[in-house]
Amino acid sequence: MAMYGSATYWDERYTREGQTVFAWYQRYDGVANLSKQYVHPSATILMVGCGNSALSENMQDDGFTGTIINIDISPVIIEIMKAKNSSRKGFEYYAMDVTCLNFEDARFDTVIDKGTMDALLCGEGSTSNVERMCSEISRVLKPGGAFIVISYGQPDHRLCYLEGIEVGWTVQLHTVAKTVVRAALTDEEEDDM
Repeated sequence: MAMYGSATYWDERYTREGQTVFAWYQRYDGVANLSKQYVHPSATILMVGCGNSALSENMQDDGFTGTIINIDISPVIIEIMKAKNSSRKGFEYYAMDVTCLNFEDARFDTVIDKGTMDALLCGEGSTSNVERMCSEISRVLKPGGAFIVISYGQPDHRLCYLEGIEVGWTVQLHTVAKTVVRAALTDEEEDDM
């Protein structure tokens, strides 16, 4: 089983893949309306487990003007994404563990997680890691802020983490249709179709 909760796994994967963008779980167009519903256009956003996703770029291109701070446990992908987006204003990138955030309390209007909780649940100490993640996000989220979790997990397997800790969150559940991801075909594979 892949150890998605391990920094080593992600460093090795991103070293192999380089700048290849992969929309884990959902492309922006699948969550754009929900983003606009819960995120103010000038919000300060923390994107946890940013990986090589274009979500931050897509949000900025769609009119979000606030600072988007992207973190990932993999220093490899942080350096790749810093270089890729060096000309964008309002983007910051940090190699950081979501279970131990190096930010002051109540810094962010919105925190977005697209798959990080799921990745942590595939690693050692999964339950305690997700509880620490939620505790840290609660600490850095401003009162009245939004924590958006995009997950493939069954709702009852994720809600227990969001409702079960002493943070006082009001949880809203939205189901979004899964994105169909097609792999690029070689000319030979296309001819066989």
